[in-house]
Amino acid sequence: MTEELLDDAGDDLATSTSDASLRRTEARSAAIEREIATDPATFRIMTGDRPTGALHIGHYFGSLANRVRLQNAGVDTIILIADYQVITDRDGTGPIRERAINMVADYLAIGIEPARSTIYAHSAVSALNQLLLPFLSLVTDAELRRNPTVKAELEATGDRPMSGLLLTYPVHQAADILFCKANLVPVGKDQLPHLEQTRVVARRFDERYGRANPAQPIFPQAEALLSKAPTVLGLDGTKMSKSKGNVIDLGMDADTTARLIKKAVTDSDRHISYDPVNRPEVANLLMLAALCSDGDPVAIADEIGDGGGGGLKRVVTEAVNAKFAPIRARRAELIADPGYLLAVLREGNARANVIAETTLDEVRQAMGMVY
Repeated sequence: MTEELLDDAGDDLATSTSDASLRRTEARSAAIEREIATDPATFRIMTGDRPTGALHIGHYFGSLANRVRLQNAGVDTIILIADYQVITDRDGTGPIRERAINMVADYLAIGIEPARSTIYAHSAVSALNQLLLPFLSLVTDAELRRNPTVKAELEATGDRPMSGLLLTYPVHQAADILFCKANLVPVGKDQLPHLEQTRVVARRFDERYGRANPAQPIFPQAEALLSKAPTVLGLDGTKMSKSKGNVIDLGMDADTTARLIKKAVTDSDRHISYDPVNRPEVANLLMLAALCSDGDPVAIADEIGDGGGGGLKRVVTEAVNAKFAPIRARRAELIADPGYLLAVLREGNARANVIAETTLDEVRQAMGMVY
C-alpha cells in the first residue's frame, strides 16, 4: 500500500463530517430518496443492532421505523443482529441468545417481514467474518485509532490497552456492509466516518487485489442515507441509555410506561411551551408526543396550555401507549412462539450465508487464491 494512497484515504476520513461534506451528503440523500420512489430495486441497504439489551422507543424513531419504510418501498433490506460485536467492549456476552431472539420479535412486531427482508446473526455467517482477513491488510493502526468510536473508547479508558476486536471494530462494520454489497446505509451524521472507512476498504481492495470480473469492482461504493429523525432524549432529558433507566422499551406494558413517564423530568413553569433551547426536557416530551401522534409539538403544547408537567405527562403517556399498543400486542404473540422466531433467524442466516459465500468466492478469485 503506497504512502500516497494512505494520505488520500486519510483526507477522506478526516473530512467525512466537515460542513461541506455533510452538505453534499444531505443533497445526495435527498436525491436517493427520489430514486427510491421511482426505482427501489436498485438499492440494497444494510443496517442492524447489537443485542446488548432491549430495543426501545429511541431505536424505533431513530432507525427501526425507517427500516420498515424502506422495506415497504421495495428496497432490499438486510438486517444484522451483531452478536460478535457485543464482545468488542464487554468482558462477556450476557444472555445473548435470549436478547437475539427478543430482537427478532421486536423487528417482526414493528413490521419487518421475513419474506421481504433478511435478518441474520454475525456468528452464523462464517464467510462474512473471513473477509476480515483481507480487509485488515488494507488499513493501518493509525487509521483505526482515529475512528470516532475507537477514539472515544481510548479517551474513556484513559488510553488503557484495548482489545484487538475493539480496535478493528471499523473493519468489522466494513465487512458487514461489503459482504452483501450493500450500496446504501441509513446513518446519522456521527456514523459517516464508519461508512467512509468502508468506502476506503472497498477502493483499496480494488486497487491492490483487483477484480473477479474485469468490468467492475467486487465491492460498490456504499452511499449514506442520512436519517431525518429528530433525536429523542431519555425521560431525564439526557441521552437514552438502558443503564440510566431513562428509556421506554418496545416491550414494556402500558402501566410500566405510565409509571416511567410520571417520573420524567420537566420544570416548574406550569405553562407548557415548545422551547428546545431553554426548556429541553419539556420540549423532548412534547416531541415524543408529536412523534407518537403524528402531531406538531407546538400545537400539542398550546393544547396543554397551563396544564403543567402533570398535564404534559398525561398527554405523552396516552400518545405513547396508543402508538405502541398494536406493536406490543403483536410482540407478545411472537414471544410466545420462540420456535417461529428461531426459524425466521435461521432462514435469514441461510440467505446471508449464500450471499457471503458468493462474495468470498469472488474475493478469492481476485486474490488468486482459488485452489
